[in-house]
Amino acid sequence: MEPKPLSDLEHKLKVTFQQSELLHQAFTHSSYVNEHQKEHITDNERLEFLGDAVLELAVSDFLYHKQAEMPEGEMTRLRANIVCEESLYRFSAELQLQNYVLLGKGEERTGGRQRQALLADVFEAFLGAMYIDQGMDVCQQFLEEHIFPVLENDAYSYVMDYKTKLQEMVQKEKGGNLFYQIIDEKGPAHEKEFRAEVTVNDEDKAIGKGRTKKTAEQFAAKAMIQKIQRT
Repeated sequence: MEPKPLSDLEHKLKVTFQQSELLHQAFTHSSYVNEHQKEHITDNERLEFLGDAVLELAVSDFLYHKQAEMPEGEMTRLRANIVCEESLYRFSAELQLQNYVLLGKGEERTGGRQRQALLADVFEAFLGAMYIDQGMDVCQQFLEEHIFPVLENDAYSYVMDYKTKLQEMVQKEKGGNLFYQIIDEKGPAHEKEFRAEVTVNDEDKAIGKGRTKKTAEQFAAKAMIQKIQRT
């Protein structure tokens, strides 16, 4: 497909780049550069490296101020889940960044526009470009407007490692074991919904739903935690 103009993205996100070449670089995949070597274009890999650091700092600041009672170890685990590839892919998809990427023909034909790793990298590169162009405050503001509300509203509860928390609770309070299984799945391939069941000590059960098996298991673990806390 022909990528949409980046001016559309700027308008949608209410972000205006002073250095437009940085924005173009952020959305230029190495496969495109390889097919246009005479044009001396730069891919987004260096911006991705920078964006990774910017995101980690921004998320650390967010968690430090929003989770005042959370211990350091739990904040570290939560940050790792927020900045992991799966989360970045979801953030990228939420902003529909796949519509603006410049890809080589081969990468396009093999479905690169929907590839998780590629879109996670694009999100980081975009953030890296924003940091160079406008500084950390604007990056933080952008994340607070478009990403952090999603985390706070619990729509992405999978970033909370409920499975680890449940494991710790079960070992401490019940001294038993856990078993997860997917008990149902429905919907077309691009909109699957999975139902996972977690069993504690072969008797207590709780169910969670999610778009991926891992997410469903996390929601099942969350439901079990709430069940244990009520007893």
